[in-house]
Amino acid sequence: MAKLKAAVIGAGWYAAENHIPILAARADVVLDGVCRLGRVELARVRDAFCFAFASEDHREVLARKPDIAVVASPHGLHFEHAMAALEAGAHVLIEKPMTIEPDQAWALVDRARMLGLHLVVANGFHYLPHLPAVRAMLREGRLGPIEHVLCTFISATRPVFEGTVGFKRWETSFFRPALSTWQDPAQGGGFAYGQLSHSVALALWLTGLRPASVSAQTQTRGGVDLASAAAIAFENGAVGAFSGAPGMPEGRRGLMRLVIVGAEGMMEIELDRDHCKWRRHDGEEGSLPLAPDEWAYHCRGPVHALVDLAQGRGDNLSPGETGAATVAVIQALLESARGGGRPVPIERS
Repeated sequence: MAKLKAAVIGAGWYAAENHIPILAARADVVLDGVCRLGRVELARVRDAFCFAFASEDHREVLARKPDIAVVASPHGLHFEHAMAALEAGAHVLIEKPMTIEPDQAWALVDRARMLGLHLVVANGFHYLPHLPAVRAMLREGRLGPIEHVLCTFISATRPVFEGTVGFKRWETSFFRPALSTWQDPAQGGGFAYGQLSHSVALALWLTGLRPASVSAQTQTRGGVDLASAAAIAFENGAVGAFSGAPGMPEGRRGLMRLVIVGAEGMMEIELDRDHCKWRRHDGEEGSLPLAPDEWAYHCRGPVHALVDLAQGRGDNLSPGETGAATVAVIQALLESARGGGRPVPIERS
């Protein structure tokens, strides 16, 4: 089988730390084109990873017709870059948040479907061991119809959203990102887009629930949201309580927990404790045999999924549909908070 030609658009901090090394380590991928701003930085990433071609213009990279493309540019550029990659015929991995505007996210979903291309969102939690089996249990009705979801995420990311220093590990990383990517609300900066895009996507993907409206409050500093709390009504009548903040000290594992309640039982999912247990009203109880750190977060899964899907195998566990519904929830959450907590409907979920 011929090697897949890979393009990377937005070769910044995380792409150089995660996406590019994973692609480079695969024998079935060739690093064809790379794009980022800054001539010195572009040359550095080109030479370090042996890309065949480099340009500050993503159109020149995509003109080489890659088979797969990773879009890891700043949030506000995701739509333009991902749409261009799809139009160039590439299967696409797009960083989260998928876009800032829900209409743009759904446009990517629709276009990928029309072109017969795969659209993968970089939600790494979905690919951790056993979580696809948990999803199957919930989707098959192991708890009965779902009536309530409690979801909270306390991540170790405060330096990203506040201050001028950023992560300590950025001092030794391949690139240091511009803080405006994470601290400019107009470009999707803040905790909601930056981190709730993990937990909201995970909850929606596991349960299959479709959000109908959101009522929320946020705590902000300098115009940047640092903490969020939302009540979500779902189309099937279920209700959810979603919250989060960047409160974990840097270097510690984030706290990610869900409690899912159905008409026939409930399930506790504690990713930070490698713990999952369910209890049913008929007396059945069960748990997953998780090893220590088996649920520690990493984002290798989506990158491998992109390559495998382009070769006609594997499953997309973080599809564009989930990413678009997540963007719709986050936008509604922030709009509701600006309006004093009034409910904001979601038209397409």
